[in-house]
Amino acid sequence: MFGIFAGLALLLACIGIYGVLSYLTSRRVPEIGLRMALGASAGDVRRLIFRQSAGMILVGVTLGTAGALAASRLLERLVSGARPADPVTFIVMILILIVAALAASFSRRAALANSIQ
Repeated sequence: MFGIFAGLALLLACIGIYGVLSYLTSRRVPEIGLRMALGASAGDVRRLIFRQSAGMILVGVTLGTAGALAASRLLERLVSGARPADPVTFIVMILILIVAALAASFSRRAALANSIQ
């Protein structure tokens, strides 16, 4: 039962992260267009978006990991038989969420760059 709920939570988190980062990137269409019109290459725009997305992802991973560790300790005390945080599980989940966040940033950037050119 915990596995099903964990999978659903991961799916909802990926959808939420994708939606938020996609929205934030789409709000920057005028800025990206202006940068490209002034001579920025697609690589420059890609690096800019990656740098800014990586900063948000790093903060999210740090706060999320701290919150998840605290929640796992609480769950361990409240539910008999619950295991403490498994490092492999944490690493896999963090990587999945990072991939979802980067996919959102770059898929919107690619669509924007193609529509502007």
